[in-house]
Amino acid sequence: MPLYIVATPIGNLEDITLRALRILKEVDLIAAEDTRRTLKLLTHYQIKNKLESYNDFNKEKKTKFLISVLKENKGIALVSDSGTPGISDPGFNLIRECIRNDIQIIPVPGPNAAISALVCSGLPTDKFAFYGFLPKKEKAKTDFFNSIKEEKKTVILYDSPHRIKKTLRLLSEILPEKNIVIARELTKKFEEFIRGTAKELNERLKDREIKGEIVLIIN
Repeated sequence: MPLYIVATPIGNLEDITLRALRILKEVDLIAAEDTRRTLKLLTHYQIKNKLESYNDFNKEKKTKFLISVLKENKGIALVSDSGTPGISDPGFNLIRECIRNDIQIIPVPGPNAAISALVCSGLPTDKFAFYGFLPKKEKAKTDFFNSIKEEKKTVILYDSPHRIKKTLRLLSEILPEKNIVIARELTKKFEEFIRGTAKELNERLKDREIKGEIVLIIN
């Protein structure tokens, strides 16, 4: 049986496909980054199935276990906290190991925060580069922003609401005229797109509390 890579909602629980719901019901096991979060989704859709945690802390041990389950001809659905598994989460490790073991991998497409933010940003979408989460340390973050000074593609990043103000301050110093879009709380009640240059947004948002998961887009 294959490993299904199942995309789940990034906020609004209605953003899930009929196929994803069917797969979550039919597989023998669901490997979830956070079982508590996935259980809320399953409960909402009245799905009862076996959950197994699979995250950055246990990925080495659990990868071996999940491969053994798949070799027993049992189907597994891999889900992340939200969105499409394998992007900035431990799913890559399991996927790579399945390939090494000639186990079929089937994508079940759906929500993705980076692409959702990009297509609504108003910035060019013909060429883009996704870099995942920004470094936490200021030196590493500074080095990264210096490295993209000449980048022609639209850059997509994930950032924390607790660090976004420091990020904007650095951007205003290093890339002051770059166009920036902050997409926060995507698909949720307080969804918001904040647009402007790095210099403008640093000034505009310095006294404002910014909440929610953030996608940062730069061009």
